Amino acid sequence: MQLDEVSRALAEHGYLADEGLATAVFLALELRRPLLLEGEAGVGKTEVAKVLARWTGGELIRLQCYEGIDVSQAVYEWDYSRQLLHLRAAEATGELAGGAEALEDELYSERFLVRRPLLQALIQGDGPPPVLLIDEVDRADDEFEAFLLEILAEYAVTVPELGTFRAAVPPVVIITSNRTRDVHDALKRRCLYHWVEHPDFDREVAIVRLRAPGVAETLARQVAAATEAFRGLGLYKPPGVAETIDWAMALATLGRDELDAASVDLTLGTVLKYREDQERARRDGLSPLVESARERAGS
Repeated sequence: MQLDEVSRALAEHGYLADEGLATAVFLALELRRPLLLEGEAGVGKTEVAKVLARWTGGELIRLQCYEGIDVSQAVYEWDYSRQLLHLRAAEATGELAGGAEALEDELYSERFLVRRPLLQALIQGDGPPPVLLIDEVDRADDEFEAFLLEILAEYAVTVPELGTFRAAVPPVVIITSNRTRDVHDALKRRCLYHWVEHPDFDREVAIVRLRAPGVAETLARQVAAATEAFRGLGLYKPPGVAETIDWAMALATLGRDELDAASVDLTLGTVLKYREDQERARRDGLSPLVESARERAGS
């Protein structure tokens, strides 16, 4: 595999990566190392994993992290309701009295094991390796992060009742963080790392044109320029690429071919998702923003 193949494949599957991100993805695939992507929300970190799954044909397995997540949500748990039904059936048929030890072995067999995302990613069968997306790891607590590091070090997990499950072929691992807290150095050392920036103006125009082909080029350029201007206002939640695409599509749906202050005001909730940010944009003036965007877009 060559670096330019990765850039081309990502583009063919709807993701226009810059050279730095394409290089990070290439190295992660070639070295079979997890890739930690950090950056502001909305820059396209999660989409990298989705595109990789579409490209490689591997199943996308997503673990959404949150405060308090533990082994039972991330790795495995036992299906207690089915175990109880099996136990009651054994009692009714007299099997319980005849072999309690054998019945216990049945209760803690793979038949009753619920595979959560991390275990699913390790025991995939034939076909391309799955793409394991560990999303927003910064939302999880320190203990879970340490446990995650242990699994990624060996691509194995132990279920006490059954033994150790080890991946025959490691999954492709993409870890994302919005940096609401710092990820520990130990996890960063285990991974390749890339900070994902907002796209520059030309690439954002190209992304809008790719993902929203029904949007006129003039409108796409003006929307990209206006979104770029919003990001420079010091907002609580600067708009991401997804908001740029949604905004362009919303304006096109309203029949707009170019930006104007009235249309921006009507659709502001498509691109700015906090009331305080909308108020800040309106205080700064939407008409000057539109004029600046038109000039930036060259129209």
